[in-house]
Amino acid sequence: MAQLDKVLYTAHAHTTGGREGASRTDDGRLDIQLSPPGGAGKGTNPEQLFAAGYSACFIGAMKAVAARQKITLPQDLSVDAEVDLGPVGEVFGIAVRMTIHLPGMDKAAAQQLVDAAHQVCPYSNATRGNIGVQLTVA
Repeated sequence: MAQLDKVLYTAHAHTTGGREGASRTDDGRLDIQLSPPGGAGKGTNPEQLFAAGYSACFIGAMKAVAARQKITLPQDLSVDAEVDLGPVGEVFGIAVRMTIHLPGMDKAAAQQLVDAAHQVCPYSNATRGNIGVQLTVA
């Protein structure tokens, strides 16, 4: 396991009740109800939160790579993330599919950017070799 050279930020969340509970960050910026995927509850679920977190982090990684390589990104870039939940033998697992939209960018250049971002994104590094991650440049 790789150790951090330096801690830049630490997120703190307090969760109760699991998938039928609630979660709140110590700064109050996130205060949500949770409900199981496909359930009748009004809250979100961990898979939706993971999809939002990974896609936002991936955009940040693309911006970092683009800045280093002096590439101008489209203002309307976006990522559509899907997180699947399902059985893996006797346990449960997740898989991720992300479609990256870089309107007006050359497809080959966009693919190179996505590949480089996948190497530096913290979520990509945390999941590499653990879950399936499929990245598609639209």
